[in-house]
Amino acid sequence: MNYEQETLDDEQNRFHGDFKIILRLLKFVATEWKGVAIAVGLAFVITGASLTWPKLLQMAMDKYILNGTLPAAARIEGVSHLAIIFLAVIATAFVANFFQVIVLEWAGQRIMDSLRQGLFRHVMRLNLSFFSASRVGRLVTRHTNDIQNLYEMFTSVIVTLFNEGVRLVGILAVLLWMDWRLTLLLATTFPVIFVMTLLFGRLSRLAFRKMRARLAGINAFLQESVQGMAVIQMFLRQKDMRDRFAGMNDGYLDAAMYQIRVFSIFVPLIDIMSSVALALIVWYGGGLALKKTITIGVLAAFIAYMRLFFQPIREFSQKYNLVQSAMASAERIFQLLEEDDYEVESKDVVRIDKVRGDIEFRDVGFSYEADQPVLRDVSFRIEPGQTLAIIGATGSGKTTITNLLEKFYEPREGVILLDGVDLRRLETRRLHEHLGLIMQDIFVVPGTIRENILLERELPESQIERITGLSQLAGLVKKLPLGLDTIIGEGGMDLSAGQKQLLAFARVLARDPEILILDEATSNIDSETEMLIEEAIKAVTENRTCIIVAHRLSTIRRANRIVIMEHGRIVEQGTHEDLMEMEGVYHHLQMLQNGALHETKTGETRSGESVNR
Repeated sequence: MNYEQETLDDEQNRFHGDFKIILRLLKFVATEWKGVAIAVGLAFVITGASLTWPKLLQMAMDKYILNGTLPAAARIEGVSHLAIIFLAVIATAFVANFFQVIVLEWAGQRIMDSLRQGLFRHVMRLNLSFFSASRVGRLVTRHTNDIQNLYEMFTSVIVTLFNEGVRLVGILAVLLWMDWRLTLLLATTFPVIFVMTLLFGRLSRLAFRKMRARLAGINAFLQESVQGMAVIQMFLRQKDMRDRFAGMNDGYLDAAMYQIRVFSIFVPLIDIMSSVALALIVWYGGGLALKKTITIGVLAAFIAYMRLFFQPIREFSQKYNLVQSAMASAERIFQLLEEDDYEVESKDVVRIDKVRGDIEFRDVGFSYEADQPVLRDVSFRIEPGQTLAIIGATGSGKTTITNLLEKFYEPREGVILLDGVDLRRLETRRLHEHLGLIMQDIFVVPGTIRENILLERELPESQIERITGLSQLAGLVKKLPLGLDTIIGEGGMDLSAGQKQLLAFARVLARDPEILILDEATSNIDSETEMLIEEAIKAVTENRTCIIVAHRLSTIRRANRIVIMEHGRIVEQGTHEDLMEMEGVYHHLQMLQNGALHETKTGETRSGESVNR
């Protein structure tokens, strides 16, 4: 698996402008507009409180500290009153800040909950072709790490943006009101700060995009490595996997260090610009104070406001890494939300309530990729209640036929009919209610055996006992102390491959669909379990249309029709007797399997004789 190339592709994916991303985020924020409005109102209170103390400093210096005309007692009393006002302002700011954080945390949690659920609902709509081309680790990263980054921005960065943004505007207004000449002098530093911020934003965005892409690559690699650990250890690939992981991890480290270098340059530059602005104000403002154009209190207050002015810029720079990380995550989330690889229901959709099970493939052709056809001119018909068996070599197109019937994909050529209706016109959800699927790999839901059989359905206990009996699962259940309430799956009892197959048959009987698909359901099991599965197959195939995809020819002899696939085409079809008389591919396969079985039995007999001797 070329994770490095996939990571590079991720880094080169197109991305939206910041403004478009913010607009899309605001749609989610709008759902919690009341909480956001309260936070904005509190931001004005916090800003007003923070802008009060420089003015109080000016009043203290000009009216009391430097005013020699007042007696000492009056000056001390005046300063004391201002100190009390200052403490009241601080208390007001604390209370407002406290409630603002609470409100934003509450709103942020609800916004992220809405975004996470919306993302998951969208992913659940996507076709199987999307999941075939996507790595599990990358999808998990979208729902976890990327959502968490957005949450941190809403709860941590938004506070800064609200408070510091309003404070920045307020400071500029106060500075212009105090002395427009000093404000214009301070404004000479703005173009340099603006250019620096734009440059930092562009470089930081590139750095964070690389970091997020490479982290997603690491997650995908870890996920698939853990899943395939048995194969890795069996074929002694540990060193190779360690080397590949080290390379991917080093790539992430390089991207992170690049982002740190960018950040370490930008923050000191902001401090330098603050010092330059202070020097200009002291030089020019000091001259005005010496000329008695402005008072010392005004100059001190102006310098204090100027320091406050650069504080929001410094806060923005320190939070900018979180903003860029969140924007990169938002970019990737919205790219996933823009995936349109999902089925669009036909305008003349047919909603089926009852299915007879009449299936027909008429000149069906299909390919996963345009120039690599998988099925060619496939035609057959299954009448209601009949069983069709499909056999063929790996890659001949057997499973593709079942995928098309389940509407996981649509045929490129031809038509598939169910009870005479084009499958494209049928509502997918209703269709799946009438289809049952048993695969080779059975998904076990962590929970009890009962929960795995019913899958959120409600059935009486007598019917559940009947289902376990017909599916040959009763023997296993009786051996367990807790019976149907035994925990299985992750954190519980492990089931063998054959036991999982029997569980799958029980699920089908609980659902009771009109059409049943068995895809390699009898492979990789022992002879004893195969006998149980044979009995279960008899139970589940009775009075329903069935399609059986199998390697073992013994499981398909009683099928009403057998189809033999080669290279995406049907080369033979008919009953077992008809195909044996033809002495074609099916006859050859039967002879091979019977010969192998005879040799196995002969070998066992000879081995037993040698042991007896």
